[in-house]
Amino acid sequence: MSVSERCLMLESILCCLQQHSQLVQKVKVSDASIQEVLEPLNLDFSSPLEKSFLFHLCGVILRESADASMVRKHVVQLLELSHQSSSDREGISLAIGITSSSHLEQVWGRLEHLGRTRFLRSAPLPLESQDSTLKASFLSASIMLVKALSRESSARSYKFTQIPELIQCLLCILEKEPNFLANLFRQKIILVIMELSHLRPRLKPTVKSRILQTCLQSLYNLPPVEMLKTSLPPLELAPDVVALYQKSMQALDLLLQAFISENESMDEICFLLQHTEPWLKSSKSYERKRVVQSIFLLLKYVADYVKLSEEAMPSGLGCQVGLLLLLWRDRDQLTQSHSHQCVYLFLQLLIQQKGSTAEFMHLNKMKNFETKAHKDSELKFYSLVKTLDEHLTVAQHTQLVLTLLQGLCSHDSLNSHLASELLLTIMEDRSIKPEQVAEILQELFQKLPYIVFTSILQTTMKAVTVLGTQHTQQTVEVMLSLCPPSERQVMPLWKALATNSRLARKVITLLYMKLKLRPPRELIKVPVQAELVSLLALGTIYELLYIHEYKATVRWAFAGILLGLLTQLHYLFELDVVEGMSDYQEEALEAKALSPCRTCLEALKGLFWTTNYWEVFAHLKLLRGWELFEHLETYTEGVTLLARAMAHYDCEVKAVLGQAVIFLKSPEERDNIVAILIITEFLSGQELTQYMSRRTIDSFLNLGLNNPNPLRRRRASRRPQSGPAGGRVSRQVVLLRNQLTGLLDSFLKPQPQDLLGLMEILGDVLHHLGAQGIGAVSIKMAQHLLPLFEAEQEGVRGGAIFLYGDVIYSGGKKFRQALKSHAFQALVPLLFHLADTCPEVVTKTKLTFLRCAILLKWEFRKELFSKLAWGHGPGAENDIFIYMVESNFSSYHQFLMQALAYLDSPNRRLKLTAMKFIGGILQDYFTDLCFYLKKGDVKTLKKYFEMLKEDPDSMSRKFYKHFSEDVTELSQYVMIF
Repeated sequence: MSVSERCLMLESILCCLQQHSQLVQKVKVSDASIQEVLEPLNLDFSSPLEKSFLFHLCGVILRESADASMVRKHVVQLLELSHQSSSDREGISLAIGITSSSHLEQVWGRLEHLGRTRFLRSAPLPLESQDSTLKASFLSASIMLVKALSRESSARSYKFTQIPELIQCLLCILEKEPNFLANLFRQKIILVIMELSHLRPRLKPTVKSRILQTCLQSLYNLPPVEMLKTSLPPLELAPDVVALYQKSMQALDLLLQAFISENESMDEICFLLQHTEPWLKSSKSYERKRVVQSIFLLLKYVADYVKLSEEAMPSGLGCQVGLLLLLWRDRDQLTQSHSHQCVYLFLQLLIQQKGSTAEFMHLNKMKNFETKAHKDSELKFYSLVKTLDEHLTVAQHTQLVLTLLQGLCSHDSLNSHLASELLLTIMEDRSIKPEQVAEILQELFQKLPYIVFTSILQTTMKAVTVLGTQHTQQTVEVMLSLCPPSERQVMPLWKALATNSRLARKVITLLYMKLKLRPPRELIKVPVQAELVSLLALGTIYELLYIHEYKATVRWAFAGILLGLLTQLHYLFELDVVEGMSDYQEEALEAKALSPCRTCLEALKGLFWTTNYWEVFAHLKLLRGWELFEHLETYTEGVTLLARAMAHYDCEVKAVLGQAVIFLKSPEERDNIVAILIITEFLSGQELTQYMSRRTIDSFLNLGLNNPNPLRRRRASRRPQSGPAGGRVSRQVVLLRNQLTGLLDSFLKPQPQDLLGLMEILGDVLHHLGAQGIGAVSIKMAQHLLPLFEAEQEGVRGGAIFLYGDVIYSGGKKFRQALKSHAFQALVPLLFHLADTCPEVVTKTKLTFLRCAILLKWEFRKELFSKLAWGHGPGAENDIFIYMVESNFSSYHQFLMQALAYLDSPNRRLKLTAMKFIGGILQDYFTDLCFYLKKGDVKTLKKYFEMLKEDPDSMSRKFYKHFSEDVTELSQYVMIF
C-alpha cells in the first residue's frame, strides 16, 4: 500500500470513529478504493470489539508508515477523538502504543504538546471544571506508552528529552486528586513515573524532588486508614479502600526502590529521605507511622539487595538519623518499632561500608538483644547512640545534634524530653569535636526562647556544662560572639558554665585574658565596638558580676578582674572612646545599652558591690570618688582613692598586691601606672611586710625610680613606715607621732590659726602612719574635732567632720573601744548635719556617719548606706533614724539628751532637725525612756522645753505645744519611780 493510500485509509478510519462518536453508524467514504476495503468487513461500530479492531488497525498502519509528518498528524487526530467511553480511551491508548513502537519520538512529542496545551491549561481551573475524562485518557495513553517501551529493549539506549514534561503532566493529575481513595489513579501514576525514571537521560534532582514531594504528600496526607471509608463521597459501588491504600503505598515503595536502583549510594538514600522530613516531624501519629514504615522498607530493601557503590558520607544522614531517634518513644508502638529498626539499619549500612565484620556482628547482637529484652531497651538505646557517634562523620554528627536541638522545642513532652536526654548523652560521650562547637551553640542559642518545658531547659543546660568542660575556650569564644552581652539572652548559657566551679574559674580566666587583647589605636581600622574582643569580654564580665552562680568565682578572681578593669578603662581613654561617660544617670529607669567606658566603670563599681566589699564602694560613692574615673585627668586620683579605701577596709590586699607586682613588670605603661598607685597606697594603709619582705618591696620600688614616667618615680620614692612584721615601731613612726602631738596644741589656742591647713596636715600624717596608728593621741584629737562640727565656717566644720572619720580608726587595737565610745557621742551631731545647709558638709557627713556605723557594727549598715547615697525626702530621713536607733538598743535616752542641746542652736535648720528627732524619740520610744531616764535627765529635758515656750520662732512654739503633755507625763513617771 502506498503512502497516499495509507493516509487515505487512516482518514477514513478516523472519520468513521469520529462519526460514530456522534451516533452515526453508516458512513460515506469518498474514496472508492477504501470503501471497497471496508464494506466487505461489514463493521458494526456499536460493537466495542470491532471498534477496537479499527484502533488496532490504525496503530498498525501508523507503525508501518515511513512518513513522520503523516504519523504526527494522525496521532494528533487520534488524541483529539472523544474520550467519553472507556472503550474509546483504551482504543486510543492501544493505537498510540502500537504507533510508538516504531515512531516513539513523534508520539512522545505529540503527547508532550497535548500535556502543555490542554491538560496543564485545565489544571488551574476549579476541580469541578476539570476534564476528568481527559485525565483518564492521558493516563491510559501514558500507561500504554510505558508498556510499549518496556517491551522494546532498544528503548533503554534512546534519550527521551521529554520525560520531565510528561512527568509534570502526571504530577498535575496527582496533585488534583481528592483527599480520599476511590480508584487506582494514585497507584497508576506513581508506577508510570517509576517506569519513566528508568529511561535515559536520568532524571535531574529537581525533577526527582518534585516527584517525591508530590507523591509523598498525595499519600501521607490521606486520612487515617480507619477513616478512609467514611471520607468517600456517595458512590454506586463502594471500593475496597484498604486494598486501594495498600496498593498505592506499595507503588510508592517501588518508586523509592527504583530511584535507589538507578543510583546505589548513600547519597541517594539521604536525598530520598530528606523529602520525608516534614512527615517525620508531623504532629499527626498516622502520618509519622506511614513515613517511618516507608523508610524502614526502603532501608530493608537496600540492606538486603543493594551493594552501595562507594563510601559516601552525606551530612544529611545525621539529620535523618536524629529524626528517627526522636521517634523511639513514640506513642504508637508500630512507629516505635520501625524507628528502632531504621536506626539499626542505618548503622548496619555505615558499618558495611567500612567493611568491619566484627562490628557488624556486634550490631546484630545488639539488635537481637533489643528485640528480646525490652526492659533493657533504654540501656541499649544509649549504647546505640554511642555507637552512632563512632561511625558518623563530623558533619553528620553535627547535623544529628542540630536535629536534636530542634526537638527540644517540641510541644510534645515525650519528644522534647527524649531530645534533651539524647543531647546530654552525646555530650557526655565526649564525641563533640572542637570544630562542631560553634554551629551547635549558635543553633542552641536560637532555640532557647522556644523551649517549652522547664525540665527540658535544665537538662539542656547540663549538656552545655558538659560541652563547656570539654571545649572551654571554643565555648567561651562562641558565646562572646552570639549577641551583645547587654542584651542578656545569652546569660542562661553563661549560668550553665558556672554550675561547675572549676569550669567557672576557667571561664573567668579566659574572659580576663580576652580583656587584655588591646591592640594599639593605630591598628584599629574599623569602629572600636566592632573590632575589640576585649569589649565583648568587658561587657560579659559586667553581666556575670550580677549572676549568683558566678559570685564565688568572681571573689576568687577579684584581684585579676580589678586590675583588668582599671587598665581597660585607661585603655579606652587612650582610644578616646568616652561617649556616654559623664551623662550616665544612675537612677534612670529605662534600660539603655552602656557605652564602653561607662560599662567599664560600672563593672568596676559592681565588682565591689557584688563581692560584698560594699564599704569600699560606699566610701568612694559618698566622697564622689567614682566620678574621678570619668576623666583621664583625674583617673590617677581615682585609683589612689580606691586603693586607700581598699587598704582601710582590708579588701583583698594580699591578692591585689600580688597582681600589682605582676603588672609592675608589664611593658604597658597603663599597667605600670595602676600597679605603682596601688602598691604605694598599700604601703601606708597596711602592714605590708606580712605579705612580702621589705627587701622585695624595696626592689620593686627601686625599679620605679629609674622609670621615665614621673608619676612612677614620684610614687616609688615613698617607703613604708612600718617595721618588719613583729618588730619594733620604726623611728619614723615615733617622729610622726611626736609631730602630731605638737600640732594638736594648736587646737587649744583661743583663736587657732588656719584650722583648715592644720586639719589637712593632720590628715596627711594619719595617712602616712597607716596601720601603725597614733595611739592615745587619737582620743585627744577626736575630742578636739567634735566641737568643730558646729563651726560657723563651712570649710572648718566639713573638714572636722571628714577628719573625724579618719581619727576614729587611727588608734589601733588598743584604743579601739575608747574610740567607739567617742564615735557614739558623735552620732547625733552627725545625724543632724545630714541636714546641713552646705552640700559639701552633707557629703562629708554622710561618709563619716557611715564610718561610725561600720565601726560600731550596726545591724543595718548596708541599708543605711543605700539611704545615704540614694535616699530622698522624709521617707529616707525616717529610715536613717530607725537604722540608727534600732542599732543602738537601750540607748534611746542618751540620744535624746544629746539632741536637747540643739534646741538652743542659732542654726535654725539644725534646731528644726533636732525637734524632729526628739519628737520621734518621744513618740516611738516613750516606754523605754520611762525606764532609762534619770531625774536629772528629766530636769534638763523640762528646762530645754520651757525655753521653746517663749521662742519667737512659731515652729518652736508649735513643737512645745505638741509634746508638752508627753514631757509632763514622762517627768511624772520618772519622778515617782
